[in-house]
Amino acid sequence: MTYRVIILPPAANDLDQAYLWIARQSVQRANAWFNGAERAYQSLSDLPRRCPIAPDNDTFDVEVRQLLYGEFRMLFTIEDDTVLILHVRHGSRRWMTPDEMV
Repeated sequence: MTYRVIILPPAANDLDQAYLWIARQSVQRANAWFNGAERAYQSLSDLPRRCPIAPDNDTFDVEVRQLLYGEFRMLFTIEDDTVLILHVRHGSRRWMTPDEMV
């Protein structure tokens, strides 16, 4: 089964903010990071359940999983044949809370 991957607005904003943060040091590195992040989350179209349950999962009514990409965690949930990317967070940031759920 192939899943459709949708980046929700908060996750798109997270990606943009991470790009800008990395670009302060190097635009080339930021571009490479962003392209790699896109490949990483698009890989969720195949076997998204290969990714572990996120440590913040117990806070939510839905199952939240995470895909690790470098120092970042891509938090997502699966609804039928769709993967919804909820947030992209640096690993050192606090866990996601229910008020941050889309």
